[in-house]
Amino acid sequence: MKKSKNKNNVKYIVLLILALLLLIYIVYAIINLILKPTATFLVENGKISFEETVQGYIIRDETVIKGQNYKNGISQIKSEGEKVAKGEAIFRYYTKGEEGLLKKIGELDIKIREAMEKENDIYNGDIRTLENQIHKRIYEISGVNNLQTIKESKTELNNTITKKAKIAGEKSPSGSYLKQLIDERSSYENQLNSGSEYLEATRSGVVSYRVDGLEQVLTPSNLASLSKSMLKDLKLKTGEIVATNEESGKIIDNFYCEIACILKNENLEAANIKVGSNLKLRLSNATELTAKVEYIVAEDEGESIVVLKIDKCVEDLINYRKISFDIIWWSESGLKVPNSAIRYEEDMAYIVRKRVGYTDNIYVKVLKQNENYSIIENYTRDELIEKGISKEKLNYRKTISLYDELEI
Repeated sequence: MKKSKNKNNVKYIVLLILALLLLIYIVYAIINLILKPTATFLVENGKISFEETVQGYIIRDETVIKGQNYKNGISQIKSEGEKVAKGEAIFRYYTKGEEGLLKKIGELDIKIREAMEKENDIYNGDIRTLENQIHKRIYEISGVNNLQTIKESKTELNNTITKKAKIAGEKSPSGSYLKQLIDERSSYENQLNSGSEYLEATRSGVVSYRVDGLEQVLTPSNLASLSKSMLKDLKLKTGEIVATNEESGKIIDNFYCEIACILKNENLEAANIKVGSNLKLRLSNATELTAKVEYIVAEDEGESIVVLKIDKCVEDLINYRKISFDIIWWSESGLKVPNSAIRYEEDMAYIVRKRVGYTDNIYVKVLKQNENYSIIENYTRDELIEKGISKEKLNYRKTISLYDELEI
């Protein structure tokens, strides 16, 4: 009985000692955490990149179309951004007496709209589509204050309304009031068009009326004349829309365009680019595309002019002569960790992994690094042997995995 009691006392003492040691460890850990807190980070898959925002001058292969009666103003046949083949009429110049004819056509348009509202049965799918376009355009310009934009929108609306009236006329019964109005309008329109000077496309491409006088300056055949001072002297504003011209139009090669930008040589050296290299660009609408380096010329003050060629989103840039965009010098995906989690042992990078209360130093390869983060991966066994890691360490080699907890 006495032996049993002594055994119980020993057990109590052992448990008491263990509890006391555990309490001491907990107190020590709390004090140590207060005095020297340890931040942690969970390893995740991610992407990092090195980018530079620059301004670029749009260089296009453009042919200006201009006739003898340019003082009369333009009546568009092909809309802005519309594709045309060589020989197609793209616009005409107004003729004498046109003001009176336009007034009569305007009065008829009002009568035609009123008559169309009474003949709902002619509203087929094509007319409903045009109606939606008209309402959408009216809504888009309702809050616009720019006179040039309003003028362009008015032209688009008139063209759409005319298309709608012609379709309605074709669907109307012969001899009806609406048919008579549309026939009368067509007669005035024919008088308007007869005797006008029509301008045809001299090549295939995209029509634009945004003629700014730089078509023979910022052109692919003139790259040798580019310089920093020459580009600066153009005094172009970044993101400014080129105004529509009332005297001429132009045909643009829509298969490619080029962008000239002024870059710091330090970034050129970092990216090691040369003529023929490919770069990733990001436009202001977040579209990413590949550009080819077409031309590089060194400037003073550690800068160079670089001309990039793109064959995507060409038509999206027709409205502009100078834009802002991002050059993505490089990007890398993989296990993403903060730079503060990476330590070094001589020339070997390693991270400190925490797992179930234990820590392990794990050698890792740093693939890419920017200001805040790095993309890392594990060494293979053979790579570690080449680095001179001992067999003893290799036998206990650990690797980093997704969602591991790191000290930072």
